[in-house]
Amino acid sequence: MKLRYCRPAVLTIVSFVLTAAWAQNEGREFHWSGKLAADKLVEIKNVNGDIEAEGSTTDEVQVTAEKSGPNADQVKIQVVPSSEGVTICTIYSDGAFGGSSGPCESGKGWHTNVHGDRTKVHFIVHMPKNLRFAGTSVNGSVAAEDMGRFVRADTVNGSVRVSTAAWAQADTVNGSIKVRMGNADWSGTLKLDSVNGSVELEMPDDLSADVRFSSVNGHMNTDFPLTTTGNFGAGHSAHGKIGNGGRELVIDTVNGNVELRKAGGI
Repeated sequence: MKLRYCRPAVLTIVSFVLTAAWAQNEGREFHWSGKLAADKLVEIKNVNGDIEAEGSTTDEVQVTAEKSGPNADQVKIQVVPSSEGVTICTIYSDGAFGGSSGPCESGKGWHTNVHGDRTKVHFIVHMPKNLRFAGTSVNGSVAAEDMGRFVRADTVNGSVRVSTAAWAQADTVNGSIKVRMGNADWSGTLKLDSVNGSVELEMPDDLSADVRFSSVNGHMNTDFPLTTTGNFGAGHSAHGKIGNGGRELVIDTVNGNVELRKAGGI
């Protein structure tokens, strides 16, 4: 009884979100293309390797992955459609890598206990500008350039670089962050943080936000007129208001500088 009712529900989700999908997952190369409704999410989850995404003028998402290193042909790329959009993950098996990754699910969480980083997957994504993007890697940089909607980019060991007409969330542990946002219409709190690396953020001239800066070993600088409390300069933290305030912007690092620039500054 359960199987009879489960199957049509899954087919309904897939047909609503994804059309004209095509995938090839053989050997050391992977190719996938498909169309999503506006404002849906393209999400890439990687373990070892870079993720490069770029906005395009086409109406189709195109994803290419190149695998390299020992046992690269045993790394699988899994495509999972959902009501949010599509999630594409690198899947490492226990047998070949002494650890595994997965399961491949929509959302920020990503489980991996793969040992070593010699086997890598390099993702290249071209996507319409009316879609959201999320990129997660463990050992690798994440770049999303010339995007049109919200971007989330995070890694553990690697840099993050984003430019979007909307706004973005970014974090890394060991690496720098450079983000250019086209508007500041988020609600609630938006955070960009690193542990070992600088954070550079470019925002439009009409930014209004309550801003919190933090750098233990670094300087904090801004181009915006700012009413602030705290030692805005070398070390520690400062709080301030830009424009009319309202929404919250948090920029944190431990070892590195914090830079908040007006459009054209990065």
